[in-house]
Amino acid sequence: MVAVLRAEREVIMLFDPITLRSLTVPNRVWMSPMCQYSAATDGPEAGVPHDWHLSHLAARAAGGTGLILTEATSVSPEGRITPMDLGLWNERQEQAFTRITRFLSRHGTVPGIQLAHAGRKASTDQPWRGGRPIVVADGGWQPVAPSPIPFAKNHPVPRELTVEEIQRVVDDFARAAQRALRAGFQVVEVHGAHGYLIGEFLSPHSNHRTDAYGGSFENRIRLALEIVDAVRAVWPEELPVFFRVSATDWLTENPEDERQGWTVDDTVRLAKELFSHGVDLLDTSSGGNAPGAKILAGPGYQVPFAARVRAETGMPVAAVGQITEPHQAEEILTSGRADAVLLGRELLRDPHWPHRAAHELGHAPLPWPDQYDYAL
Repeated sequence: MVAVLRAEREVIMLFDPITLRSLTVPNRVWMSPMCQYSAATDGPEAGVPHDWHLSHLAARAAGGTGLILTEATSVSPEGRITPMDLGLWNERQEQAFTRITRFLSRHGTVPGIQLAHAGRKASTDQPWRGGRPIVVADGGWQPVAPSPIPFAKNHPVPRELTVEEIQRVVDDFARAAQRALRAGFQVVEVHGAHGYLIGEFLSPHSNHRTDAYGGSFENRIRLALEIVDAVRAVWPEELPVFFRVSATDWLTENPEDERQGWTVDDTVRLAKELFSHGVDLLDTSSGGNAPGAKILAGPGYQVPFAARVRAETGMPVAAVGQITEPHQAEEILTSGRADAVLLGRELLRDPHWPHRAAHELGHAPLPWPDQYDYAL
């Protein structure tokens, strides 16, 4: 099927540029945000990207990735999921990011940043150390959330945010977006997925509020839209804003779970609102709101979510979730199910995946860095 489509188009869509607003991304192989949990935990270097983050991201730029989204970068100290997360709440962090954006841009990759607040999932240890909650006495902090409902049985009860504190969160996102722009990023993505704070407000499972931020669908999406509006207000008109959503938190669809959660129908409704508020692309993921949620993982298992949003809203979408093979990625695009693919683990295994994909699909070789090109 892919071969027939290729003959008709005479173009490999995976390496077709895509323009969002006035920004052209050179290809549609993008890197998904992947937390590294490797920053300093306190002092002036807290949340500051360093050599590990540069080498991690730079390798994928040298490998031909068209757009790279940094890991979830917290808009405030208490918004970190671990004390080792990156942040963008001060000038030192902003300055350190410029080293990364310069390298990515110099090698033809569009630099993007994902801004986040972990909400009730915050103050935990690195996942390879068990990911346990860190109490205040050990350097942690009390998580906040839309409602005082812990993420899991072994997690502390989060403190419910006041309306005034919610507005401070909105302001934190806007200030972080301004810092991101000064640091050289060309795409900003608002993280509303994976059970982070915005996703907690979206889902009726984690949002039991009775004020203007809870209850109805319109109230539960209020924070997401306020943050998008605040970011869009400080982000240049010519540059795109993305939004990452969990298309489902795998509760309502799970016959073994009686809890009600966020559904794909909700995501389609939200996408229409986000599109009208100036979001240019929906990064469509899933899961993360409730521990033990049933996830039916398989190759491309989240692609149908992106496809439905694109078909029912006309909004550009990026697909994620076990996209590993070049022909698979190309078919997702040529079939009209997504406008770009975001690779995560596969780019960890193979930083030069775009070069391999170009070879396997019969595309002209991608440009190599000069340091490699002369030898190859």
